[in-house]
Amino acid sequence: MTSIPDTLTAGAPARVKVEMTGTGTILSFAGALDAVGITPLWGRVQHAASNVASNAAASTISALTIDLAGVTSCDTAGAAMLLQAERNHAGPVTFRGAAEAVESMLARVRPAALLPPPPPAAHPNWQTVMNSTRDAASGGFIALGEVATALVRLPGRARMLRIGDLLRALDETGMQAIPLVLLLGTLIGLILAFQSLMPMRRFGADIYVANLVALGLVRELGPLLTAVVLAGRSGSAFAAEIGTMKVDQELDALAAMGVDSITMLVLPRLLAAVLVMPVMTVMMEIAGLLGMTLVLASNGIPPVTVMHQVALAVAPLDFLGGLFKAVLFGGVVAIIGCRAGLATGVGPRAVGRSATSAVVGGIVATIALDGLLALLFYRLGI
Repeated sequence: MTSIPDTLTAGAPARVKVEMTGTGTILSFAGALDAVGITPLWGRVQHAASNVASNAAASTISALTIDLAGVTSCDTAGAAMLLQAERNHAGPVTFRGAAEAVESMLARVRPAALLPPPPPAAHPNWQTVMNSTRDAASGGFIALGEVATALVRLPGRARMLRIGDLLRALDETGMQAIPLVLLLGTLIGLILAFQSLMPMRRFGADIYVANLVALGLVRELGPLLTAVVLAGRSGSAFAAEIGTMKVDQELDALAAMGVDSITMLVLPRLLAAVLVMPVMTVMMEIAGLLGMTLVLASNGIPPVTVMHQVALAVAPLDFLGGLFKAVLFGGVVAIIGCRAGLATGVGPRAVGRSATSAVVGGIVATIALDGLLALLFYRLGI
């Protein structure tokens, strides 16, 4: 018989002795098999149990005996280590010498240890992506239908639409976002003008940078970037506020009192987003034009000339088309944010998931809608 000396760890009374005999292998445990004591033993025990299983394929040594006569106490961590060794061996395993308390602990932990491991997370495939997209689209159409129904019924439920909620939503959605919109617009104008000026200068077309940046801001970037700001600030706030109310069962209380949550909670936020988006878009565009003017003025192009080029490049229809996009983007972001809040599940992470879903859904839907509108405007010659 050969034996491997005991393994003792300072401060951890648990220890194990591995003995290999002609009939099998014996793991003799002693001390307290608790979470602290088993830490240095876990790897050695599992390795010994696995070696017995692998050696069994080439010889008749396949039995594993776990001697618990010297164990003074055992908690769930110790029981988990012993049962894991039993599974790793995958052969005949005998427990002997265990005290009544240790046997009781093993009996309580064994059902949980026998549960199959969770299946590995499936990698998303095209079918999963298509299903998620279809569910999101169907949910968006359902939310749009609910909002349309609430608007039709609004004359009979005017008391549920409180002016105070609308004013508060206007302040949070519009007034408090003005500094961010101005800063972002100025930076975008600076960056676009600077990046456009360098290649245009090679062809002596510096002056047409004003046309390029102004048209891009008014037709596309102004409404789109403002919608991104709205989704990041207000869309997530809508989802978090309504989601918290659902988790706290306030929506159930409103339903019990006969109050329509769509009219009372969604419509004020929807109207606020639709009203402030054109204003914020114009402010974004003005800030962008000022940033562009600073860059061009620092490169020898007078501001008067820049403004003249902007007036030539931007037609009234371009400006009105941008405002039309802004109104649609504001409504989409508000509906998606409120829908995410109403669809909040249960648990401590539900509100966070709803806020994330509102931001991601709002941005993706806005960009997709912008692409469809660009195609429509192109077909219409706008």
